[in-house]
Amino acid sequence: MHVTGQAGIAPLLGRFARRLTGAELPVRLRAFDGSESGPAAAPAIVLHSPMALRRLLWSPNELGLADAFVTGAIDVEGDLTEVMRLMRELTRQRGAHQGGTRAWLSPADLLRAAALAVRAGVAGPRPPVPAGRARLTGRLHSRHRDRAAIAHHYDVSNEFYRLLLDPAMTYSCAYWTGDSTLEQAQRDKLDLVCAKLGIEPGTRLLDVGCGWGSLVEHAARHYGAQVTGVTLSAQQAAFARSRLADVGLSGATEIRLADFRDVSDGPYEAIAVIEMGEHVGRAGYPAFAARLRELLAPGGRLLIQQMSRGASTPGGGAFISSYIAPDMYMRPLPATLALLEQAGLEIRGVQALREHYVTTFRAWLAALELRFADAAALIGEEAARVWRLFLAGGALAFEDGTTGIDQILAVPAVPLSQAVPLSQAVPLSQAGARPAGARLASGHPTPSPAPPAPG
Repeated sequence: MHVTGQAGIAPLLGRFARRLTGAELPVRLRAFDGSESGPAAAPAIVLHSPMALRRLLWSPNELGLADAFVTGAIDVEGDLTEVMRLMRELTRQRGAHQGGTRAWLSPADLLRAAALAVRAGVAGPRPPVPAGRARLTGRLHSRHRDRAAIAHHYDVSNEFYRLLLDPAMTYSCAYWTGDSTLEQAQRDKLDLVCAKLGIEPGTRLLDVGCGWGSLVEHAARHYGAQVTGVTLSAQQAAFARSRLADVGLSGATEIRLADFRDVSDGPYEAIAVIEMGEHVGRAGYPAFAARLRELLAPGGRLLIQQMSRGASTPGGGAFISSYIAPDMYMRPLPATLALLEQAGLEIRGVQALREHYVTTFRAWLAALELRFADAAALIGEEAARVWRLFLAGGALAFEDGTTGIDQILAVPAVPLSQAVPLSQAVPLSQAGARPAGARLASGHPTPSPAPPAPG
């Protein structure tokens, strides 16, 4: 039975939301008692059981919503990203409605919510913590805990990542030009990295956080580099070694299942750190930057591709920290640049790629939605829902500027009298790459400047 008008859970929630925000809900609500409320043509938020509201009552925040979604107590009919966009805007409206105060519930709001829960018959004990949440132990960023944090995210299933990623298994922001496919955009990104690092035959390259080995293979195969890749993920290391052996590159490459702190065979002429620096943590970054500087040869180049957040919202966020990347820390870009400079590095170029990650996340989400049943069979329904929420939210975070992503090119900071002569150096443009259209060792032209931001 569908209950309409003023009766039922959904209308109660609609009125509560209107009191909080001063605005009507922009989505349709469908509750477990059959009641509905909100615009008929809008995407719908479906409350499947009283547990949906109970979780929000006990955790009236981002994490409570995430818990309800991943356990299936709440679902969405329609475009998940669009629903999240609409609800985020509603949250911002509440901040304006409340005179700029925090968007989550005040004590008075909580009392009203508790009264509503009693009236709706959903009050009860605190719900159990969902199985998909990370459960790390030990000292923050100890070697044992770092291995566990990486395993939580990356050792899910190689087959699952095959379903999600491009054929080269590149799990980082791609570089999109025109109507590129994900495969082409990831290849363009790898070319961009190799160009900025000045990779040539025989260049000794260290890839810190090498993932499944896409950059290791690309730099060795197309540029003739001698590449060492380091990862804490056992599944990634096994996959990378196998792929390199399959294409006859074992002699030109090495994959180490090791902590970056154990790398001691420098100097390297080039070092790439592609979306690994976020896992080092807030306190550990100065030592991390100093170690990279120690491993870099005179005249060498360091390329860091790293995510950032604003000064008012550093860290990773409750959902990311609990479900996706425990212990991750993202700081403002200027803070990262300052730490690199303090370690004895000179910043030679910064290239913002935020709009590129919007498109990358959308491509990953589209792949997941297309084969969601296969993903659920591989990693379980709850874990697949975690990923659906992560990818939709990730696209939105980069779209609205909550999160950024940049490539930072750095070299050892030395007086010009001690620097590598320009005649021996591969030219750098202002952004740190060869001019657009130049031919690269891989046979692809250097990617052109970024297109306008999608959407």
